[in-house]
Amino acid sequence: MADPKGFLKTTERELPQRRPVPVRIMDWREVYEPGDSAVLRRQAGRCMDCGVPFCHQGCPLGNLIPEWNDLMWRGEGRSAIERLHATNNFPEFTGRLCPAPCESSCVLGINQPPVTIKQIEVSTIDDAFANGWVEAEPPGRLTGKTVAVVGSGPAGLAAAQQLTRAGHTVAVYERDDRIGGLLRYGIPDFKMEKRHIEARLRQMQDEGTRFRAGVEIGKDITWDALRARYDAVVVATGATLPRDLAIPGRDHAGVHFAMEYLVESNKAVAGDQVSNQIHAEGKHVVVIGGGDTGADCIGTAHRQGALSVTNLAIGQQPPSDRPDHQPWPMMPTVFEVASAHEEGGERSYLASTVEFLANDAGEVRALRVAETEFVDGRRVPKSGTEREIPADLVLIAMGFTGPERTDLEHQLGAVFSDRGQIERAGDYQTTAPGVFVAGDAGRGQSLIVWAIAEGRAAASAVDRFLMGDTDLPAPVRPTDVAIGLQRA
Repeated sequence: MADPKGFLKTTERELPQRRPVPVRIMDWREVYEPGDSAVLRRQAGRCMDCGVPFCHQGCPLGNLIPEWNDLMWRGEGRSAIERLHATNNFPEFTGRLCPAPCESSCVLGINQPPVTIKQIEVSTIDDAFANGWVEAEPPGRLTGKTVAVVGSGPAGLAAAQQLTRAGHTVAVYERDDRIGGLLRYGIPDFKMEKRHIEARLRQMQDEGTRFRAGVEIGKDITWDALRARYDAVVVATGATLPRDLAIPGRDHAGVHFAMEYLVESNKAVAGDQVSNQIHAEGKHVVVIGGGDTGADCIGTAHRQGALSVTNLAIGQQPPSDRPDHQPWPMMPTVFEVASAHEEGGERSYLASTVEFLANDAGEVRALRVAETEFVDGRRVPKSGTEREIPADLVLIAMGFTGPERTDLEHQLGAVFSDRGQIERAGDYQTTAPGVFVAGDAGRGQSLIVWAIAEGRAAASAVDRFLMGDTDLPAPVRPTDVAIGLQRA
């Protein structure tokens, strides 16, 4: 354990400062100032000898949190990253993007602010990269088996790294022009700079993983051809179909899905020339959806020079404190202020969008919005409460319904559940022998930590399928229930 009296001596929860708003909205760099090593060590020392570390239950990866907290407190960074990498392939991603269900399960959180687990995690991996402790781990022997991983998001990359280290020859296929999936084009740089992806990809290439960007399976290569070429296939395409808002005026110019907007912005930030880019400069922007993707749109609009930003959520504003029906160690739904919300704009709850209004040129000019009321358990617009909100750009960030189905159904014969996910057995295998599903494509939209956990577990199942046995860990089963907030 860490300092036996640390949680008694240090009762405050300290996090790195965010850069001043007027400064950070002028660039795309990450919002946090560099951390203080003394503060980090002090916070790691708050990890108590709790007997049963419920943070393990909160983390789908089963991260050995008390162990690397103790090592960081002792100043043993190299041992800490070894312990962290034992369960998590990409702590530089989760340490920046995961909402930290582990912290909601922290035993100290019963009567004090929980340990800053997420910050200790990201500091551990950042120190490791800075000191050259993240090294390639190529396999000692090759099995002669080949695996194709389709999709290069966190689930696909985790599966690919595990299978490569097991000795299989692995190729990752990505239809976009760069590897990274949602990490690359769905997450703005102010939340995670893309140099972190590049550093990890260099390690994976040195280990032997092969990357094939700009290749769309189902179009450039059929699923049948892919199956014939490889001994096993892992489908990790994510849940990319956005939930639409089918109301009058949906087809007006200026109404877009959030991912259309974020992908173009991320490409522009990467230095690409994006013709007719969806841009917020000088516009009244309305973001529909109160989740992480909506917050990403808000922060992006601020940096592009939006005239105003309004965020609409159909439900009630969550409470500031843990509600009674979500007791410890559950991950509660509480009101949060992300860095993007600090930067300005208005957040409106119980807001139901009724209609998109356009000018004579067919361009959106406003939204007609009503107050939400609950009728027979359904959220509906309350008659007589309508009002207009100016809007030159509307971004729909209402979550995702599942993977794109056409080629998977017609070429692969994949079976989809009523909720739109690819059906799979307990070993992650689909109805097509040798074809496995990991991440949001089989689970539905969820957290990055679940994607990595499923990628690791699916890799274990693939290795067993190919070799008859496996030494790869399998942290979760497809039937495990997701904890806490979904990305919406």
